[in-house]
Amino acid sequence: MKDKLVDAEKAVELINDGDSITFSGVSMVRAPMGFIKEIIKAGKKDLYIIDREPGMDFDILIAAKAVRKVRFAMLGFELFGLAPNFRKAAESKEIEWIEDTCGAITNAFRAGASGIPFVVVKGILGTDLVKIHEREGTWKVIKDPFNGEEILAVKAVNTDVAVIHVQKADRYGNASIEGSRFEDVYKAKGAKKLIITAEEIVDTEYFKKFPERNTIPYFYTTAVVHMPKGAYPTACPNYYPPDYDEIRRYLSMCREGKVDEYIKEWIERR
Repeated sequence: MKDKLVDAEKAVELINDGDSITFSGVSMVRAPMGFIKEIIKAGKKDLYIIDREPGMDFDILIAAKAVRKVRFAMLGFELFGLAPNFRKAAESKEIEWIEDTCGAITNAFRAGASGIPFVVVKGILGTDLVKIHEREGTWKVIKDPFNGEEILAVKAVNTDVAVIHVQKADRYGNASIEGSRFEDVYKAKGAKKLIITAEEIVDTEYFKKFPERNTIPYFYTTAVVHMPKGAYPTACPNYYPPDYDEIRRYLSMCREGKVDEYIKEWIERR
């Protein structure tokens, strides 16, 4: 097996301007915030970011002018409301955006992981989202070949890069997600390049002793980065909870027009 352990500066070189990217976690849980910081520091531009229920990860990338387009089912901060920088950029037409549904985007990632061009879903027909996605080329109404009824085909999502934060990984790219996995395994398997960031780097013997904990096997992984507190200020189950005070501070500075100040201070923080 190839040693894939690299520093963050080397791993971020795997991302090109204009790439499509997805990230781990949901909202306040296991977003790869440490690597988001590296993307901003590296000055990446024109990214197309895709996820089911992102939050601060998407919002701060948009504030940093790193994003060209966003696809999401829900983009916000849960009890703290909508994502302010996304809303501002969308309303001013600084970015392109496309709204999805949880079921559709989840199945799009599942199709990408399975190596199939699309999956069919029910329950969305009749909404304006169908027209929007048909124009985008991401959904298409088709006929069920068995009964002739209309059904929705959702095109597979295979992003250029997936960045997945995990609790444990070895230097070869075997990775263990503890707690809810969300769509992360689909994202990892479907991406053209996979960057794993990990709270701990463990010996491969760990995965030999506990093979059931090998959530993402090494052969999907392109690079591994040791990144303690790599999800902060979102949560990393079994390691730390979300820091709601820090998230409130971010949102407060956004409201005060000081998001650039926050980003500068956040990047310089060790």
